[in-house]
Amino acid sequence: MVGMFPMGFTVGAGSKSTQNRRGYTRVMKATALAHPNIALIKYWGKHDRVLNTPAVPSLSVTLAPFKTETSVTWGTPIDHFVINGVTVAGDASARVAQFLDLIDPKRPPVAIESHNNFPTAAGLASSSSAFAALALAASTAAGQALNPTALSILARQGSGSASRSVWGGFVSWTTADREDGTDSHGHPIAPKDHWDLAVLVALVSDQKKAVSSRDGMNLTQETSPLFGGWEASGPADVAEAKAAILAKDLSRLGTVMEHSTMKMVATMFSAQPAVIYMQPATVAVLHAVRALRAKGIPAWATMDAGPNVKVLTTPQAAHQVEATLLQHVKTVHTLSVGGPARLI
Repeated sequence: MVGMFPMGFTVGAGSKSTQNRRGYTRVMKATALAHPNIALIKYWGKHDRVLNTPAVPSLSVTLAPFKTETSVTWGTPIDHFVINGVTVAGDASARVAQFLDLIDPKRPPVAIESHNNFPTAAGLASSSSAFAALALAASTAAGQALNPTALSILARQGSGSASRSVWGGFVSWTTADREDGTDSHGHPIAPKDHWDLAVLVALVSDQKKAVSSRDGMNLTQETSPLFGGWEASGPADVAEAKAAILAKDLSRLGTVMEHSTMKMVATMFSAQPAVIYMQPATVAVLHAVRALRAKGIPAWATMDAGPNVKVLTTPQAAHQVEATLLQHVKTVHTLSVGGPARLI
């Protein structure tokens, strides 16, 4: 199915090719870079777990300089996957192998080397950049030239949020009406230079989560009595956030972002058993952000499936926000709006 998508990306820097007996150029190695994103309006819950389509639409901002760089060699003696210097095995290896099978069910063995410059599986959306980079590098190494929409559809099947990291700037991700899910992918709202914003990450913990995003999401959807209300309210939140972004209205965007976050957290808390990613420092940071806003400083908070808090603000206020957050956590990363996935 993937190979039937419209063409668009072409092989360029960062890829190596060989020529087979028929004279066709076949790329054997490629390296790609992608940035993670955070959902301003949250993705939480699946419509179809096999296709990895969402129960609710979402809207995100791509972040730099956080990044994943992934090199794929197509055609090796055995499958070999290395992430951050550690060989991947077990369920994680099987997940990567199944994703590669989407690109070519008859593929040869593949070697992957991937590295993040930020914590992995700690609620910082590492899977979004990981599968966006893998989708671009692996499809290019396999000799396929997929356009961004096709890449977004492919990346979604590895990690839902990766469908947004294919694009830079501000991106929405739609639910699916088609049975095959091909209408569920990222849609660019505005490029990275549309609006100069700062996103500060208050790093409460860089440790791997005890409950994965996938497991927490499934449990919440299956057991939370609040999930129906969460699902019904998603489209209006996306529409409000999109309008705020196009108008560059930070207060409007921050307000709907916080509301979406707290509704998502409420579904987690009401799951059985409750899914609790927050730590004491998480709550302290949330109170600190409210206190900043009461003083007239533009700052709004959001979280994902993890204890870390992201704070949306202006570049001018970023230093003051950072100083406040450092009263509660040891590390604060100041990020800006990032660009699309690309070959390097």
